[in-house]
Amino acid sequence: MSCYKGKYHDELIANAAYIGTPGKGILAADESTGTIGKRLASINVENVETNRRALRELLFCTPGALQYLSGVILFEETLYQKTAAGKPFVEVLKEGGVLPGIKVDKGTVELAGTNGETTTQGLDGLAQRCQQYYAAGARFAKWRSVLKIGPTEPSQLAINENANGLARYAIICQENGLVPIVEPEILVDGSHDIDRCADVTERVVAACYKALNDHHVLLEGTLLKPNMVTPGSDAKKVAPEVVAEYTVRALQRTMPPAVPAVVFLSGGQSEEEATLNLNAAFLSRCKANSEATLGTYKGDAAQVEGASESLHVKDYTY
Repeated sequence: MSCYKGKYHDELIANAAYIGTPGKGILAADESTGTIGKRLASINVENVETNRRALRELLFCTPGALQYLSGVILFEETLYQKTAAGKPFVEVLKEGGVLPGIKVDKGTVELAGTNGETTTQGLDGLAQRCQQYYAAGARFAKWRSVLKIGPTEPSQLAINENANGLARYAIICQENGLVPIVEPEILVDGSHDIDRCADVTERVVAACYKALNDHHVLLEGTLLKPNMVTPGSDAKKVAPEVVAEYTVRALQRTMPPAVPAVVFLSGGQSEEEATLNLNAAFLSRCKANSEATLGTYKGDAAQVEGASESLHVKDYTY
C-alpha cells in the first residue's frame, strides 16, 4: 500500500516508538473544563482557570513521576498553560523526557439510523488545529470512538462509520506532524460473556485497520488504544490470565505488526473515578503501571486505599 511519505515521516515513526517505550506509559490529563469541574467541586474548589492549572501542575510536577511516563495527553487549555513559576507545561514535560499530546475530537453524537449508537465529531477544521497544536509543542493526538455491545450491536454501520472517522483523523494528524492514537473503545456495559467481547473486538479492530490502510495511514507512525477483552460489567468476572489470553489473541488476529505499540484503555474505569484514586497515590500508581508493562508488578500498590474499588460508570462520557 502507499503510506504517508511527507516531511514528518521519520519524526512520526520515532515519536510513536518513543511513546511505546517499555516500562513507560501515557497519562491522560485531557479532561474537559466541565469534567474537571466535577473533580474540583468534590473538594469544594471553584472551577476557574487558576485552579485547573494548579491541579494539572500538581500532576506534572510530582517528584519522580515523569520517569514512568512517555507521553501526557493534554486538554487544549492545558497545552498553553504555565506553572506558577511561569514555565510552560510543555517545557516541563519535554525536560522530563515526556512528549506532550492533545485530545482533538469533539465528543460523540448519536448516529442516525441506529439504536443509540454513536459517531465522533471533530474532523471539521482538524488540519488547522493540528498545525496550531504542533507549533505549540504537541507531538501526538487522541481521538476516541465509542461502540457498544447489545443484542444487535455494534451494527456494521457503526463499525464502518467509526473506523472511517478514525482513519480520516489519523491521516490528517500525520500530515500535520502528530502521531495519532487510534482508540476504538468498546464499552464494557452489558451482561455479555468474554467470547462475545472477543468477537466484537476482532471485528472492530479489523475494520479500523482496513480503513487506516484505505486512507494511506503510516502504521509505523500510529499507536493503538483498544479495550481489553473482558466480560460485560454485569457478567461473571474471569481471571486476569484469561483476559490476557483473549486480549493478546484478538490483537494477534487483527493488528498488523507494523504498529509499534499498544496503549490499553483501563477497561470499565472512567477517567474521572480512576484519577480520583490516583490522586491519593499518583507516584505509586505510575510505578505500578510501569512495572506491569514489563511483567514485573508484584501487586504491592494494591495496598493503597481505594485501589481495588470498582470504577465502572455505565455509558460513560466526558
